[in-house]
Amino acid sequence: MNFCSNCAQKIIKKIPDGDNRQRFVCESCNQIYYQNPKIIAGCLPLYKNRVLLCRRAIAPRKGYWTLPAGFLENGEAASEGARRETFEEANAKVNLSHLYSLFNLPHISQIYMFYIGELVDLDFSPGEESLETKLFLETEIPWEELAFPVVALTLKKYFQNNKDNVYPFTEEDIRTGFKDESESPLLKKSSAFPRS
Repeated sequence: MNFCSNCAQKIIKKIPDGDNRQRFVCESCNQIYYQNPKIIAGCLPLYKNRVLLCRRAIAPRKGYWTLPAGFLENGEAASEGARRETFEEANAKVNLSHLYSLFNLPHISQIYMFYIGELVDLDFSPGEESLETKLFLETEIPWEELAFPVVALTLKKYFQNNKDNVYPFTEEDIRTGFKDESESPLLKKSSAFPRS
């Protein structure tokens, strides 16, 4: 960010009066530009103990498997975003149960929210951002080919909870980069996790 969208003058980074962190500020009109975390809403789509995964057709992590999820749009509730992303990536319709997991990733300024959802029917197929969509049993999950740590964490949590048939909400902070996230208690139980 170099110039003010309000007056077209130069922008600098400084701590504004009354604030406690650096922001982009216009030196001319004093407009402050806040940069806030991105919220990613997604779904854990289920059908008879199987989980619907999508193989990504886009970067990052093209070719790897993921849960349907994406950036929340302005004016959209998190549950609406989870449903929309599930339809966009897997052409699947879901009935959402509840918010299941929330992951704070302050090192990349992102917040991930996954809802549990039951597939309305088996009429699913790859959307524009997916190469393939498929239902997996726990024993079939391609653990070495999962795109993101939060996907592995959510799946591991689900399969652990599935044994007791209780699916409580969980929030977790992940404060390190990709290669060190194996320190998470949920990932420590399995050595199977993508490292590249």
